[in-house]
Amino acid sequence: MTDINQIVKNLKKYKPEKIILFGSHAWGKPNASSDVDILVVKKSKLSRRIRTAQAEKFLGALPYPVDVFVYTPGEIERRKELGDFFINLILKKGQVIYERR
Repeated sequence: MTDINQIVKNLKKYKPEKIILFGSHAWGKPNASSDVDILVVKKSKLSRRIRTAQAEKFLGALPYPVDVFVYTPGEIERRKELGDFFINLILKKGQVIYERR
């Protein structure tokens, strides 16, 4: 069983601006082999590869697969302006499961 609340609890320690659930878990069609797709928006000057590795450490060992993508707010804006299908789909159909206040 997938525990989205546990994912949020673990990733909140990473201090993101926003966490967005997308893919089959957000769109209501997960099956037993579905992974959990997460977009994390975080202010950072580190490379995306390093940010992703950091987020994965905060996720910890979970009994189900999680794919996490970490973008800065600026990267999100640039990709939206370029018409990036992946980012636009996530922003349009994804579920915001955490947002820093």
